[in-house]
Amino acid sequence: MNGRDLVRSVKAVGSAGAAQGLRTARAAWRRRRADAAGLPPRGSERARVPGAVRHVEPGPGGGVVRFARSELRITVAANGAVFWGWDGAGPEPSYALVGRPEPDPRASLEPDKDGGWRVVAERVTVVVSRHGAVEVLTPGGVSVRRELPPRWWEPVGGGASRWTQRSEVAADARFFGLGGRASGVRLRAGTYRLWNTDPGRAFGPGDDPLSITMPVQLVVADAATHLVFQDTSWDGTVTLREGEEGEGSGHDRAGTSELRMDGGPLRCWMMVGTPARVLHIWATLTGAPALPPAWALGHHHARRGFGGEQEVRRVVAGYQEHDLPLDAVHLGIDHFDGRQVFTVDQERYPKLPSLAEDLGRDGIRLVSVVGPAVMAEPGSAVYDSGSAEDAFVRDASGRVVRGVAGRGESVHPDFTHGRVRAWWGRMYEERLGQGFAGFWHDMDEATSFTAFGESTLPRSARHALEGQGGDHREAHNVYALCMARSAYEALRELAPEERPFIFSRSGWAGMQRYGGAWSGGMATGWPGLRASLSLVMSLGLCGVPYSGPEVGGFEGNPSPELYLRWLQLGAYLPLFRTHARARTGGGGEPWEFGADVLAHARGVLVERRRLLPYFMTLAHLARRTGAPYVRPLWWGAPEDRALRDCEDAFLLGDCLLVAPVLDPGAERRAVRLPRGRWYDTATGQAYEGPCQVLVDAPLSRIPVLARAGAVVPVRGDDGCLELEAWAPALGRTGGGLVVPDAGDGWEEPEIERYVTRWEGTRVVVERDGDDGVSEPPHPVRVRGLDGR
Repeated sequence: MNGRDLVRSVKAVGSAGAAQGLRTARAAWRRRRADAAGLPPRGSERARVPGAVRHVEPGPGGGVVRFARSELRITVAANGAVFWGWDGAGPEPSYALVGRPEPDPRASLEPDKDGGWRVVAERVTVVVSRHGAVEVLTPGGVSVRRELPPRWWEPVGGGASRWTQRSEVAADARFFGLGGRASGVRLRAGTYRLWNTDPGRAFGPGDDPLSITMPVQLVVADAATHLVFQDTSWDGTVTLREGEEGEGSGHDRAGTSELRMDGGPLRCWMMVGTPARVLHIWATLTGAPALPPAWALGHHHARRGFGGEQEVRRVVAGYQEHDLPLDAVHLGIDHFDGRQVFTVDQERYPKLPSLAEDLGRDGIRLVSVVGPAVMAEPGSAVYDSGSAEDAFVRDASGRVVRGVAGRGESVHPDFTHGRVRAWWGRMYEERLGQGFAGFWHDMDEATSFTAFGESTLPRSARHALEGQGGDHREAHNVYALCMARSAYEALRELAPEERPFIFSRSGWAGMQRYGGAWSGGMATGWPGLRASLSLVMSLGLCGVPYSGPEVGGFEGNPSPELYLRWLQLGAYLPLFRTHARARTGGGGEPWEFGADVLAHARGVLVERRRLLPYFMTLAHLARRTGAPYVRPLWWGAPEDRALRDCEDAFLLGDCLLVAPVLDPGAERRAVRLPRGRWYDTATGQAYEGPCQVLVDAPLSRIPVLARAGAVVPVRGDDGCLELEAWAPALGRTGGGLVVPDAGDGWEEPEIERYVTRWEGTRVVVERDGDDGVSEPPHPVRVRGLDGR
């Protein structure tokens, strides 16, 4: 028995309350015993490397290279994506992929120098050394990434092999991605863990890992941008080191990325090109992002405990009384009966469907929290139904695994089984019947409270893994992804005319197919505000375009200034969700911060509503191209090294540049501009990039700049779509895309293309269609004319 864990158990009993503390202590010891009995002991190991090349076997898009102690399969797809897998690993089965792309019929496997081989294709060349290094080059022969020969550590008695893969990138390269990271958009040197984790408290920039980790890197360098995905869901780490450029040729030190995994296949996908191109290929591999209903792009409000129906009505009345736009209200676990999922507390919410109907008449939807933990209470319809279905995760000896959630013991469905996903999905019919229009998934890592150790299921817990069989070491990181799939597929059947609205705290590569993400419990404070932007931008670069933080933070009371600056940032992020504490904690609605904040907040919320057609357009473009709504400043100019290091501003689509205020007391801020002309949308002043400018940022607003020539769809005063066109620079043209959307349903609206140009002394806006140019079908307002 570990003395430290015994002390932690005693402390848990004292700090969490006797009953709950005893449960968490019991759960921790149960998990330890389960893993001791159910996991193979880690004894002596033997190291293995591929060895030397023996022979090759050409195949579609590439072929198989056989070494003395391993084999490597390489395929270049017709879209330019490169796959390689060691020891017979193929692209499937995979939780990330939606289908395997066709091999490139023109790619050929050819001998290379020094006994190696190469696959030559139109968009890339893949060179395999005679000892197993894999290097990807541009068509011009410039090296983009070099994977050194991998190394395995195999248990002598059998079991999962640990392995490591070290990679080299250009000295000027910068790393991004790896899921939702709070430390910064650009990933600095250090080690990052790949294990979805509930922090157990409000978190900030120094906390890692968090709820969404992905083995997805986006790497930006002068030669090209590339995305690399190591397709294994096991626990692991990525250690990054940025390169250094020497003064003379040949004195550069390459950047490195070292991946260490506890098991799973060693297989990889890589795609090379511009940022837009690699994200588009990534979306074709892992699935188009789910299209949210229009109301989901509006303003959402959540509280840490509404307390009951009357409190919901009071808060909604406050928004209406103060003329503040509101599109959705989120109910947390306090509305459940005894915290049992898919139930309603009839004392607090005696007429929930009537509440939903009343709010719906004012255009406000109800969103329900849903967690995977089912309270282990015989007699409960959810628990009894799941038990009859044999839906819950079992341990290696066949017993149902019991954890702790809420204020009691819980069990967890095995979402890696299709039958269980179908059973769970049917439960959402109860939610729809209560009037809920959307769902946020919480605690889906899967979290189980413990006095010590990991707050999740035992690693030895058994999972179906789509018939392959395995344990929680492999299933943990995809657990939330499979839960989101269950909900999405069920809602498509239960409400076929409506777009499902789901967003999750946890997930994995491919989660965008089923919905979006939220940050979880962000710490209240200026570092938490800065981390909000980091999380959203990082997820977007991993293929998850729809996400957002909890505006105001999860715990604590933000100052009026912090609340307003957070609100101003949130209004330009895809998921715009304010979060207030329960009334005992001091509230947190806009009118509680004073008259000045209220007036400024009203302007923020009105502007978000005005921009809804633009957000809807970005949602459609994300679905069709994989491009995130929120993009780093280097998105269109990755060769601009100054932009690669800029983490305090972002592009919203192609048209707008947003520069939030992230520090207290600031009334002006420096903004780095990409190439081209940019207009301050508040003053109309024009700036010529690339440069850095100092822009006013009074408490009433944050700097937002429009690209010259851009066409932004907005909501007019009459509620109809209008075009806000910004004058192009003299002698130049511009344009923009607009996707008119009724707000719901599955019709694919046509993309409208517009061009802006000078005609004498005036700016003309025309629609560019298959039949030539024509007058726009929407009202047009031209801005930026004073900036000539």
